[in-house]
Amino acid sequence: MNKPEVAIVGAGYVGLPLGRCFAEAGIPVVLVDIDAERVETINRGESHVEDVPSETLAALIEAGTLWATTNYDAVREADAIVVALPTPLSVNREPDLRIVLSAVRELGKRLRTGQLVSLESTTYPGTTREEVLPILEGSGLEIGTDFFLAFSPERIDPGREDWTVKTTPKVVGGITPACTEKAVAFYERAIDTVVSVSSPEAAELTKLLENIFRSVNIALVNELAQLCDRMHVDVWEVVEAAATKPFGFMSFKPGPGLGGHCLPVDPFYLSWKAREFDFYTEFIELAGKVNENMPYFCLEKITRALNSQEKAVNGSHIHLVGVAYKADVGDLRESPALKLIELLREEGAEVSYHDPHVAELPDHGLTSGDLDGSVASVDCVAIVTAHSGIDYGEIAEKAQLVVDFRNATGKNGSANGRVWKL
Repeated sequence: MNKPEVAIVGAGYVGLPLGRCFAEAGIPVVLVDIDAERVETINRGESHVEDVPSETLAALIEAGTLWATTNYDAVREADAIVVALPTPLSVNREPDLRIVLSAVRELGKRLRTGQLVSLESTTYPGTTREEVLPILEGSGLEIGTDFFLAFSPERIDPGREDWTVKTTPKVVGGITPACTEKAVAFYERAIDTVVSVSSPEAAELTKLLENIFRSVNIALVNELAQLCDRMHVDVWEVVEAAATKPFGFMSFKPGPGLGGHCLPVDPFYLSWKAREFDFYTEFIELAGKVNENMPYFCLEKITRALNSQEKAVNGSHIHLVGVAYKADVGDLRESPALKLIELLREEGAEVSYHDPHVAELPDHGLTSGDLDGSVASVDCVAIVTAHSGIDYGEIAEKAQLVVDFRNATGKNGSANGRVWKL
């Protein structure tokens, strides 16, 4: 193992791909994570993140440019420390920074002159300056002279191959101009394009805007889908037709709800912070309500589809195709499929699922079943996540009833009387 130049606190969906990016640039990286089992797995060259193939990770481990530890003392040697930890919401939908601030306190005990600390965890504007900076200043070092602090939001879209950590532009905002300059120089060592902004608040808000933009537009098309359902108009046809306009329109697709760590969570950070300024983000909160309601609308759609065959949800066997929050990944964070499973069971349904990327759902007592053996025998197949590599046309032909929430069956599904669409 080489002496680490970069320490990344958090070896999850953000930290591990970022570590790979720097290690592939020839910059030694140590990952710090409190999960001992995860650390051991990484050091064996076994990846738990689909965007980092195990063979790629194993090669970096063998080369000594990437490794993991549970010991925070490893950050002492690094010139740059990146914090890439979860920032969940509390049960009251308020930001919960305990994980991040606990880690920052550990860093503060070990901070040395010349080090850069960059926060990548998504949060509300003001976190870096108001919460992180005072802890690090407790070390006795002076910001902008002895140590440097910046915020640089992660912009990973799991499963994408066209835009990666290396090729996606990196936004950076430092506490002082010297902090920004230090952070830009650091990220430019491994990332193609680095964009500096005037402050960490601007960088924090940039991340929130990106995800709120998507959340609001998805809510718009989800609301339209519900209207189209009542009007007996194919929403997928409408969206596809609108997308032919080469300007003034950006295509968003409806679905059973929002998943992943970002879109269902990030808007609430800004809504919470806005109240401090006696401001209410009505668009953001309305979008959240629409998107959170989608699993309930999907339950209603399944109920009506079964009623058309003189069946009730109670006692019916419903087989979900896809439970990850998006196509071609195994990420279950905030997946609307999990909520739909709960709702179906509350109504008395027997639920099973098939997902090539998710082997089991231990919290629900389910394991991924055989698709071919289930399609024809169940009362209803619900397509919740449209992974590639699955023959949806064959599902539509074999199943007694299909409810397609992703337009996976396409125009052929629209012409099939056994297929109901969102």
